[in-house]
Parts: sequence; structure tokens; C-alpha cells
Amino acid sequence: MSSTSTEASSASNPLRKQIVAAVVFGALAVWLASIVPSVEIAWVTAILLLTIYLFVFEVVGVDVAAASVMVLLGLTSLFAPIMGLGAGLVDTNHLFDGFSSNAVMSIIAVMIIGAGLDKTGLMSHVASFILKIGGTTEARIIPIISGTVGFISSFMQNVGAAALFLPVVSRISVRSGLPMSRLLMPMGFCAILGGTVTMVGSSPLILLNDLILTSNKALPEAQQMDTWSLFSVTPIGLALVATGIIYFVLAGRFVLPVKDSSGATATSSVNYFQQTYGLQMCMREMIVPKESALIGQALYDAEHSNKVRVVAMLRGADDLRIGADSLARDVAFEAGSRIGVVATPENCAHFAEQFNLDSRRDFEAFSDALSPSKAGIAELVIPPGSALIGKSARDVWMRKTYGISLLALHRQGETTGEGEGVRDLPFMAGDTLIVHTPWTVLARLENDRNFLVVTTEYPHEELRPNKVAPALVFFLIALTMVLFTDLRLSVALLTGALGMILSGVLNIEEAYRAVSWKTVFLLASLIPLGLAVETTGTAKWIAEQVLSVVGGAPTWVIQAAVAGLATFFTLVMSNVGATVLLVPLAVNIAIGVGANPAVFALTVAIATSNSFLIPTHQVNALIMGPGGYRVPDFMKAGGIMTVLFLIVSLTTLNVIF
Repeated sequence: MSSTSTEASSASNPLRKQIVAAVVFGALAVWLASIVPSVEIAWVTAILLLTIYLFVFEVVGVDVAAASVMVLLGLTSLFAPIMGLGAGLVDTNHLFDGFSSNAVMSIIAVMIIGAGLDKTGLMSHVASFILKIGGTTEARIIPIISGTVGFISSFMQNVGAAALFLPVVSRISVRSGLPMSRLLMPMGFCAILGGTVTMVGSSPLILLNDLILTSNKALPEAQQMDTWSLFSVTPIGLALVATGIIYFVLAGRFVLPVKDSSGATATSSVNYFQQTYGLQMCMREMIVPKESALIGQALYDAEHSNKVRVVAMLRGADDLRIGADSLARDVAFEAGSRIGVVATPENCAHFAEQFNLDSRRDFEAFSDALSPSKAGIAELVIPPGSALIGKSARDVWMRKTYGISLLALHRQGETTGEGEGVRDLPFMAGDTLIVHTPWTVLARLENDRNFLVVTTEYPHEELRPNKVAPALVFFLIALTMVLFTDLRLSVALLTGALGMILSGVLNIEEAYRAVSWKTVFLLASLIPLGLAVETTGTAKWIAEQVLSVVGGAPTWVIQAAVAGLATFFTLVMSNVGATVLLVPLAVNIAIGVGANPAVFALTVAIATSNSFLIPTHQVNALIMGPGGYRVPDFMKAGGIMTVLFLIVSLTTLNVIF
């Protein structure tokens, strides 16, 4: 079979699956229409099935699918007579309320707050601390990140905790070489799970006590329920967070996708220099032990005789030398010093062996300073008229003066590298210099007439460490409002976001760029669907049908059915809406079968956090773009997590209560 026919066959497979699935979903919609009690419920059920079909089989992007469903709901007002409806499924005056909803505005605000904290460099320090503790392995980093986010989300909105740590995970990904897709989903899932640790961790749990008091008004005094205290759910929440962490540590290699977007530029850069100049380079962090013969040697002498380049040095606890005015050729090595070495793999190995150095592939001391987001290899050209023509790198003390470490020089088709006298060659117009440099230095050299910067694809990151104080002040103001006032969540968070802009932590263009508009449209467009499911009686009808089937089953089966219903509804409507709908039903069912109604109500409030299958939860929508996830990725990892959530939550609920 030819390659063309093979490609055509593989391309037709997804289309064939979509067509078959469309037929199955269509038949299911027709069957349901024949048994539902009203035409409104029939149409809402059909649109619900269409949404699930578009999400699962990725006919279009999830944000496009959600927007299409929103528009379709709006069009039902126009075609209501043809559809047999008295009015549209959703009032068009409220069709776009999702864009001004508390949830969507809160997400926009926390994205801006997170970007502001990242701009000051605070998130970079947090990432460095986590890497210092956890190293660069998934098994150690995932528990640290996920456990921290889980703890934070037990006292603040989980989407806020996830957004706060999004830039931290991004930096850890770049510095450790681990793909974002391997880190973001564990972090996001544990942020959701963390909302079950306290009664203020999620909106359903905050709302639960009010719903219990409302239900008590209709109950006789002997059956009235006590409200739950702040830490009543803590054992259940801790068990769920621990389950999430253990799940990803043990099964992450099988269920997490490998989509490496962070390291693509670095890898292609290394390949480019290897193919263009024949340079095979590696970078290692080395530690100078007390007995090493390297101690006391000058930097230049050790480099020249061993054909290596030292691009960074850490002497003592905080004497980091990298860039201009820091690392001169006459600096001597000291015991305990850490050095960043660039050379061929053979020369790196020989240098470490000769001086008994502890060579490490994974950076610790230089995880931040030499990360691909902070430094790398670049090309510079000596232009005609440069003041450096006729001078060598040694003459101008290039590393100390300009902050760049010369690795090789390319002239008239020939490349001269370290150990071949490259630093003693007088520069000529047209020489191409291959250097290792911090990106901040390279950005500055773009305005230096002595160089022509060829490398333009590098991170142009402008940090504002002088804005740490206002960033922290407005973050703490927003956090205080969230935790200790009754102010609407979106207003509290937007106060912090606006403070970041007015104080100059971010400018308005940076604030706009910080917002993931795909996430905004995904969530805002789905809110009308949840409204239709709730107001037309569709959700109540589904709940009644399920509970009528399990009505004569043992109590634990009925409780599991209630948890399953809450799980399903939270995928297609707001978790608050699902809680308001199901808590009264659960209370009445519990009384009918002789169970504890307060526990059944708590079961609903906890189960509405079981939202991992599709990216409709705010946290899942937030991490979908940066992680490069698709709906099947959530279904694969989230399907198992959903089952584990039900097992662990129901078990702990029954053991404790």
C-alpha cells in the first residue's frame, strides 16, 4: 500500500468514528425524547447529548463547541414554534450572563494576579525552592506541588490556588525538563480535591449549612439536622488529596500525556548549532571538593588546558557569579565551589575525572540562573566598524566586560573551538561568535554597535523585582477579602488585579495577555446550558429516574447513586446549581430509607467536586491550554480519578459518620 493511501486511511479513521458516534448519539436522543415528560426536557436532553458528543470526539475545539451550544440555545427563541416550545430554552436577555458571572470574572482576576506575582520574580523563587527540595523527578516534584496547592485550596477558591501556581509549574517545567503536561494535571486535580478539606474550600460546602437550615424548616424537630463545623470534612478531604497524589505518583507514567512544549526551543537550538557548526556540547553542574587539585587555579588556566568553559560559579552560599562584571578569568577556584561547565561530552567527563569533581546532569545551584528561560547559546556577528575588530576575547575580557562566554568562532567556513586558541584570535568583520549568555545580556547587546545579534528567538523576559512590595500588598488585600469578608469573590479578586495594574506591577497590555480567553469562552458559554438543564426540570427528572431505580436497594447503594448523580450534574452545570438541586432530594431520600440526612446532604456537597472527566470545571479549563491537553487526556486520567474519588469519599463518609 502506498504512503498516500495509508495517510488517507489513517485520516479517515477519526471521521469514521465521529460519524458512527453521531448516529449512536442521535438514536439515543430520539429514544429519550419518547420517554421524557415534556418537549422542553426532550430538547435540553438532545442538546446535552450534542455537547457531550462534541467534547468527547473533538469535532471542533472545546471552546468553539461550547460557544456553538450557547448560540444554539439562543436560537431556540427564534425557532420555538417549530420546535413545539412556548418560548426559548434560555431567555436571550440572560444568554450571555456567563461572561459577567462570578466564576468567569474571578478566573480573569486570578490570572492577572498570578501574572503580576510572576512578573516580580516571586514565582521564580518559589519554583527554585521546589526544585531544590524535590530535584527534577516527577515522583518528588508532583507531591510537593500538588500537596501545596491542595493545602492552599482548602482555604481559598481552588481556581485561585491553581492560577497562582500556574507560572510556578511553567518555570519548574522549563528548568527540570519535565513537560508541563506531566505536572499541570496533578496540580489541577489536587486543587479541586483540596476544596474538600474544609467547609470553606468550595462553594457547595460553603452553601451546605444554609441548605440544611432551609430543609430543617420542613422537618419535624426529631429529624432536624445539625450544621457542619469548619473541619468536619477534613479527614475526608485529606484522604482525597492523598489519594490524588498517590494516584499520579504511581500511575502518572501511564495516564499523563507527554506533550513537551517547554523544551522544544532549547532542543531545536542545540540541534541547530550541532548541524551548522559541528558543535556537540553538554552542560554540567560540578562541585569542587576539598581535596581537588583544581583549588587555587585561575579560571583561565583551567579552562584553556582542559578545553572547557565555565559559564557560572557559586562561591559560598550566595556569591553567584554569572554575566557582566562578575566572572573574570583570574578568579580562583575554591573548595566547595559549584561551577556551571559547557564543553563537549568528552571534555566534560575528562575535566570532572581529572580534578575529582562531582559532576551532575541535574542542576541544583544553577537551576534558575542557567535554565533555558534565563540563559542559553546564541550567535553574534562582528559587524564592520565594530570597536572589537583586531582585538581578541582575551584582550577585552569578554566574559567580565560583556557577560558572554565565547564557545567557538566561525570564520570563512571553519569553526575554532575552546582549546584551539579561540580566545586569542583577533576578531575580524564578519566573524560569527557562538556564545553562552544570559538572555538579559543578549537583550542589552542588541543595542551595542559592536555586535550584531543573530539569535532573536529567545525569552525576552522583563522582570520587575522592584514591584514585589505592591504586588504582595494587593495579593494579600484580595486574599483577606476572600477569607474574612462576605464580599463577592469576583469583586475581591478584581480589587487585587486592578491594584496590580494601577501600581505598575503589570501594564494593561500584559494584563490582557495574562488572561486565557479560551478558558473564559469555554466556561462562559457553558453556563446557559446549566441554566437550561436546571430551569426546564431536566436535572430533576434525571435525578428522579435514577433514584426510582435504586429506591429498594441497600442504603449504601442509594448513597452511591446520589454521589453519582452529583458527579454527573457537576460536569454539565455549576456545582452550586447541582448542590441546590440535589440536597433537598438527598435529604428526603435519606429520611425515607432511615439514613442520616445530614450525611446524605454532605455526600452531595463533596461529590460536586468530583469533576475530572471533561474540562468543564474552572480549574480543568484553566490548565487545558497551557498543558496542551485534549478532552481524551482528561477522560483517560480523570476517569480513574472519578472512580477513586467515589470509592474513597463514600468509604470515609461511612467510616467517620
